[in-house]
This record gives sequence, C-alpha cells and structure tokens, in this order.
Amino acid sequence: MPGSEETMNGHWLLPEHLADVLPAEARRIEELRRTLLDLFRTFGFETVSAPMIEYLDSLLAGAGEDLRLRTFKLVDQLSGRTLGLRADITPQITRIDAHLLNRPGVTRLCYCGPVLHTRPNGLLASRELLQIGAEIYGYAGYQADLEIIRLAKATLEKAGIADAQLVLCHDGLIKAIIESDPTALPRADEIIGLLRDKDIPGMEQLASGSRAVSGETVQALLWLARLNGGTDVLDLARKHLPQLPAVSAALQTLELLLAGLGTERLSFDLADAGQYGYHSGVTFSFYAPRWHDALVRGGRYDNISRVYGRARPATGFSLDLRRLASLLPAAQKVRAIVAPYGQDPDLLQAIDELRARGEIVVQLLQGEKAEHAEFVLDRELALVDGVWVPRPLN
Repeated sequence: MPGSEETMNGHWLLPEHLADVLPAEARRIEELRRTLLDLFRTFGFETVSAPMIEYLDSLLAGAGEDLRLRTFKLVDQLSGRTLGLRADITPQITRIDAHLLNRPGVTRLCYCGPVLHTRPNGLLASRELLQIGAEIYGYAGYQADLEIIRLAKATLEKAGIADAQLVLCHDGLIKAIIESDPTALPRADEIIGLLRDKDIPGMEQLASGSRAVSGETVQALLWLARLNGGTDVLDLARKHLPQLPAVSAALQTLELLLAGLGTERLSFDLADAGQYGYHSGVTFSFYAPRWHDALVRGGRYDNISRVYGRARPATGFSLDLRRLASLLPAAQKVRAIVAPYGQDPDLLQAIDELRARGEIVVQLLQGEKAEHAEFVLDRELALVDGVWVPRPLN
C-alpha cells in the first residue's frame, strides 16, 4: 500500500502530550487571545513579549526545583552555554520590569506566549501551553492583589465562564508557622507537600523520628489542613493558629480582600500551598465546575525580582489559553462570500471593497471546488448588469 512504510514508521506522529491545533479550534483560541489582551489593556496593562529561549541561569533565576525539572535544556551553538526552553513566562516578565523598564513606580504588564514542559502536569494535560497572564509590579498593598483578582475574574467572565469559584490562601501563614520552628524549617518542602495533599497521617508523623517537628507546630499544621470553607475559616484561624505577628497580618489581609470581593462564589483553603519560598503573600485559584483542576492561579511573589538586582513587590496571575478555550462551546462557522476565478479589475476591486468592510471573500483558484470547514459559503459574487455584487448562493 503506498505510504504504508512511512505510516508504520510513525513519521507523522507527534511526541506524547503534544497536539496540532486545527482550524476551528485555532480560530477560537486566537479570537480569545485578542479579546483578553484587549481586556487587559482596558485595565491599563501594557503588553510585552519575551523570547522562548534564554540562558538557563537567567531563565531559572529565583525559581524552585519544580520549574527546573519542567524546563528543557539545550546547548547554544554560538556561545556554548546552556539554554532553557521556558516553562513559565512570569520570571521573564519580572526580569523585564526589574532590569529593562526600570521604572520607579507601579508597572502593569501583560503577555501571551507558548511555554513547553518536560512532562505534563496531569493525565489530561499538554506539554505545550499557551500562557496568558498579567502582573502588577511596584505596589506592596493589598489593593494590587484586589485588582489582579478582579482582573482574573473578569478574564473568565469575558471568556464566558461566569460561575467560577474563587479560592483564597495566604502563603505568609504557612511560612510564618514553619519559620517560627527551627525543627520545621529543614523539612519545609516536605511540609508543603503534606499540606497541599491534606495528608493528615503524614503530618502527624512529623512529630516522630530523629528529625521530629515540635508538637505545637504539628498541631498548627493540622489546623491549617482543616481550615477550608466559607468565611468562618478566618475566625477559626484566629482562634487556633499561633499568635504570631505574620499570622495576624496575613489574616488581616485576607479579611480586607473579603471585604473588597464579597462572599459570592468565594471560599478559603489555608493549606493550598504553592512552592515554598516562591509566593510571599496572598495566593488564589479559580475553579470551573466543568474542569478538574484550577483554571487560573495567581498570587504575590515579592522576593523573586531580587535576583535581577532590584527588589520589587509583585502580584499577578496566569492561565493556559488552550485549556480555557477547550471549555467553551465549539466555534461556530462564519458566513463567507465565494468569488469566481478571474483577474478582471472590476472583480478584484469588488473583492477588495468587501474585504475592507470585514467580509470574508474566498476567491476560487482555476478549477477549484469550494470546500471549507470554517466557513458557510452562503453568498456568491456575481456580475449583475455589469456590476459585481454579492447575492444569495443557491
């Protein structure tokens, strides 16, 4: 059979967890990208772009082990240095703010671009994401967190997801409890994993063994794992968590955000920890009923820009645009006009005028039969009384 050898060898197959994007889906993703970047602009965010590849030491500056494991590495044939294919755009935007723009005041930046992961984050995840996000630099107050959460909510609503659930956390709570106990600090990454998984037996075992964590800290961690739900979570946290200044400050910030956001479709999960040492304050996630994982993740990360020589408060969010688009209704076909083959100046002028008005005009090539999955060819350009005009297509 012709072509069977090539098919058997799998020359046309893609690597695992990578996929082509076909016309209807590609159009839906591109339209969504334009819509969301325009939305960000109405909030005063400026669009920037960063390269897919950077020197590895710059790309991973301030990053944790998780990002290092997700980043593809290769050797630059020009310099001989190690390069990285970005797995997250946020550090690059932080570098742009701190090192290139170097503005003294508040800077609002947004972006959209592909990222590549060495391995998928889940069974249904792709290794190639189209990451879109927004960041506010230079403002340490909770008001910036409030603005970025509102923008994230508006992003989902603009995409047609109006029933997303917001979940708030504050990494300052976890950090304060861990750093208050010298026996807990060396096991910070382990503790973060146990909190994230709500592993109660695992946390109880922290109090035993040669590297035992103090009983008071273990009890505080167990309470963190239980503190998820509605607004009463904050009252319970004040009652049961250690009376540390950083704990009080974190709970106060969460209360201020609650007052600004309201309680509708909002809950708390005070053990929803991210990577230890990355986030420095409020973190948040948005969940949609039709998806198993968070659609949007964001939070405050004030310490990351230090590695670029300029410490700047920072808060932001990001999401995978392809995944967001997959939750939306299928893209609808659009109306189009079919024009006959020919080089008649009047015909070409009529086609140009229609396209200038925003109409889709498909001019056939010689011998072409019109077949388009993306368009409904419901009109034709016909010569009527010496004038080229669109009319219904039978």
